Amino acid sequence: MTQAKDIDLALDREGTHGLGAELTFAGALSFLRRPYTKDVRGFDVVVSGVPFDCAVTNRPGCRFGPRAIRAASTTLAWSGGAWPHEGDPFEVLKVADYGDCHIDVGAPAEIAHAIETHARNLIAAGPSLLTLGGDHFISYPLLKAHAAKYGPLALVQFDAHSDTWREEGRRIDHGTMFFHALEEGLIDPAHSVQVAIRSGNPESHGMTIIDANWVHENGPAATIARILEVVGDARAYLSFDIDCLDPAFAPGTGTPVCGGLSSWQARSILQGLGDIDFVGMDLVEVSPPYDHAEITALAAATIALDYLTLLARRKMRAAA
Repeated sequence: MTQAKDIDLALDREGTHGLGAELTFAGALSFLRRPYTKDVRGFDVVVSGVPFDCAVTNRPGCRFGPRAIRAASTTLAWSGGAWPHEGDPFEVLKVADYGDCHIDVGAPAEIAHAIETHARNLIAAGPSLLTLGGDHFISYPLLKAHAAKYGPLALVQFDAHSDTWREEGRRIDHGTMFFHALEEGLIDPAHSVQVAIRSGNPESHGMTIIDANWVHENGPAATIARILEVVGDARAYLSFDIDCLDPAFAPGTGTPVCGGLSSWQARSILQGLGDIDFVGMDLVEVSPPYDHAEITALAAATIALDYLTLLARRKMRAAA
């Protein structure tokens, strides 16, 4: 007979390694059934949610994104492995779920600082940070926290929009935050690349743009080669806006744009970026109220798992 302690792996897991069987429709919803803990010392990666969507310019709802991504991840958190990757990445990588960043929606001017402080405290304890959004504005305080530790970073951005539109003031907006990050020196533009862009912007700010049509015409292999060429040996931060995908593959997002990548294209490209020294990632703009049958949340959970397998492979190579 199954004992109660065997039901919630997020709470009662013995050890931190490995995938394990659990009911996909029940149990505590940590990301990929990783253990919940507030003590992240000794972990390789810590997952945290930022349930913020006060900077959206179209459809709201991505404050519910972290919860939806965790729920969708239960179908991936089983002992069959992380297809198409060989083996179990969690036999190599110690990953914890910290829970969500606390934000006070009644004090919007303080939210960016709260997110930055939250991220600084987590990465100061040692692990790298995988953040589930939330709208894309959260990348700005996250980049500030990472740049404080690592210096200016190469940005690898999967997105339908450039999010670098120039503005004179300082607004809380999910379309201008990378402009401000560039202005503040958080991003190294010479080694940064934007993938699947399909929105107009007269300024590249020195970053390499690989628009969606280029990906469609040249394929994942050529896209991988171009990204690796641009980033080189630089330390990098990965920001994946789910609207990078075509609305057919990610309907649940705030500003969908037709002509985007398929889930297969995005995964194929990401799986080829194992030589990049990623120090952190965010996955943003999943809006469950506009999703259907968890299509978008499942895509997001899968892409986050692909990222973790990259880190696992990199750790194995370093140990060899």
